[in-house]
Amino acid sequence: MAIEAPATRPANPRFSSGPCAKIPTFELNKLSDAALGRSHRAAIGKAKLKAAIEETRELLGVPADYRIGIVPASDTGAVEMAMWSLLGARKAEMLAWESFGAGWVTDVVKQLKIDAETKTAEYGDIVDFATVDFNNDVVFTWNGTTSGVRVPNGDLIPADREGLTICDATSAAFAMDLPWDKLDVTTFSWQKVLGGEAAHGMLILSPRAVERLESYTPAWPMPKIFRMTKGGKLIEGIFVGETINTPSMLAVEDYLVALDWARSVGGLQGLIDRATANAKAIWDFCETRDWIANLANDDATRSNTSVCLKFTDDRIKDGAAFAKAVAKRLEKEGAALDIGAYRDAPAGLRIWCGGTVETSDIEALLPWLEWAFEAEIAAQA
Repeated sequence: MAIEAPATRPANPRFSSGPCAKIPTFELNKLSDAALGRSHRAAIGKAKLKAAIEETRELLGVPADYRIGIVPASDTGAVEMAMWSLLGARKAEMLAWESFGAGWVTDVVKQLKIDAETKTAEYGDIVDFATVDFNNDVVFTWNGTTSGVRVPNGDLIPADREGLTICDATSAAFAMDLPWDKLDVTTFSWQKVLGGEAAHGMLILSPRAVERLESYTPAWPMPKIFRMTKGGKLIEGIFVGETINTPSMLAVEDYLVALDWARSVGGLQGLIDRATANAKAIWDFCETRDWIANLANDDATRSNTSVCLKFTDDRIKDGAAFAKAVAKRLEKEGAALDIGAYRDAPAGLRIWCGGTVETSDIEALLPWLEWAFEAEIAAQA
């Protein structure tokens, strides 16, 4: 007997974890003021880039003495830039509980080959910060994009630490309250919570990080695209809109439009509230079903952006094949696009809940999720 499909689909079925859904009010004509065909070093280009930096500062509440730069190669470029420029002055601790954090471990241990201790946790958990020595430099992700777990707060990061904290916050910025006094380097990309376009990263440096840059020279050759100092001094231009390489002025305009929308929904707190409402709809759904659960083992560390789910029904014979089949059914029906778990993560689903997603679309998705599960169980019987 055929299982009846829900009557209503999400108005926007785009639940990809990156690039993520555009802002709900997005229209191409809103980018008509982009400085296309103009040099990014012309007055209009520099003004747009500086506006992107300062509006980011205002929206996120970044302290006035922190530098914010637009850098190449998305969040990956920003993290690499920080690690290659800052690490090696003292021992490092690398914390990893998902795919991207594990990637930073590989770069530091196998490429830079510095003195580093690696601490890991399985998918669904995070490293116990009480075991971390913050007199070392510490590299970690705030939110595990591929595992759906996050650091709940910065309480265990000491204010009087001797080392630097380097935080990949790409799926946390604009959706979580980041404790700037506990973060020396913070990175993110435009294509996550604000649904911007790819290839541009943001690098935020505390005064302590700047002091390290100006007092320490790494032992390895530094690619031009990573260089932030000249003659032992910070290249200040990077942090007022004079980018290291040529940015897309169309993507810059798109980011400015997204920032403007973010202010219209209540700024940072409005974005946090939207993401949390989206995630809570899924959490509540899972709590009333015995066949699906959050991958995060501790409610305090559940992500409110990249919500990762696992199937728990004993009738499922092949978890990976089952999860892929469910995701495929949902895509074929136009109910959800790109919600399969990350390739290195445990089998399951990953639903993006950042602020550009409407809660009504999450709520419309959930009956489809149940329908796809039941249909796939019936198909394998």
